[in-house]
Amino acid sequence: MTMHLEAEVRELPNNLMDVAGAPSESASAPAPAPAPSVPSIASSAMLVELSISVWTGRKKDKKASEDVTRQNYAATGVASVNKKLLADCAELVTVQKLTAAIRTLHASMTMPWSDTGMRLVPTAQYFKYHQEMDGMRQEWEARVDDFLNAYDWEISVAQTSLGDLFDRDEYPTRQALEGKFGFRLNYIPLPDAGDFRVDIGNDAMAQVKTHYQEYYERQLNSAMNDVWQRTYKALMAMSERLDYAESDKKKIFRDSLVENVVGLIDLLNVCNVTNDVQMAAMARTLDMTMRGVTPEALREDDKFRRDVKQQIDDTIAALPSLDL
Repeated sequence: MTMHLEAEVRELPNNLMDVAGAPSESASAPAPAPAPSVPSIASSAMLVELSISVWTGRKKDKKASEDVTRQNYAATGVASVNKKLLADCAELVTVQKLTAAIRTLHASMTMPWSDTGMRLVPTAQYFKYHQEMDGMRQEWEARVDDFLNAYDWEISVAQTSLGDLFDRDEYPTRQALEGKFGFRLNYIPLPDAGDFRVDIGNDAMAQVKTHYQEYYERQLNSAMNDVWQRTYKALMAMSERLDYAESDKKKIFRDSLVENVVGLIDLLNVCNVTNDVQMAAMARTLDMTMRGVTPEALREDDKFRRDVKQQIDDTIAALPSLDL
């Protein structure tokens, strides 16, 4: 099959803004005001952009929508009938579920950066992230091929399932269908704050740099706060599930409750792209706290469970203030 499947690294141009013309400021023009100091993480992180497209297999049936509207004496446009063109095609459902799992993995291994979908991946996380995503991509491609190979048969099955709602003209050809599936993973260098080289005058240059540095700082703070929020949620979940007395009915929890908190140690270390002292200290604290902690011990030893809960609560109290 031919799909848009690629992983690429984009080169950022030296001139992030290219404005033609010679400098207009005179020799006596004032020097630009000093820009605020913002920590650069260009060497410790990069941007990553994940794009996955999948055929939904759904379509609005205009005639059925009109019939429902008329039969119920409703106003035009208030009812809409959307049908599954392939009913419950197992191969397509598998692709859709795998796509959701890939997006979840992508979000869990990266940090938020921009509203356009780009996320921050620490360089210390790159090889693990790329290996995981490449493995998922290969699995995704295989499952898409399974669906495409079953496509013609599934159309014949759908004809029986849909009855009078079936319309063969609503089904794309296999060649057209292949173009509706795509997997792209792009890595983009993170520019230094204020890396502008344009001829727009000193005053304008200072203003542009200040605006970008403010944006850079907001996005960096958002990325770091995301790590703290993940830490808070995992710790609160453990504290809540361990909160019961010996005489109380034991709360049920999965082994993943412990695994999630242990995973925070790596998260805090890998995602600490600003070398934050508090984040590094939190990673060390959790490393000490979770040594020897197993799901079985928490379930069977009441004193051990209380001790661990107290340590988790103390750790939560030491977290920075979060806007939750």
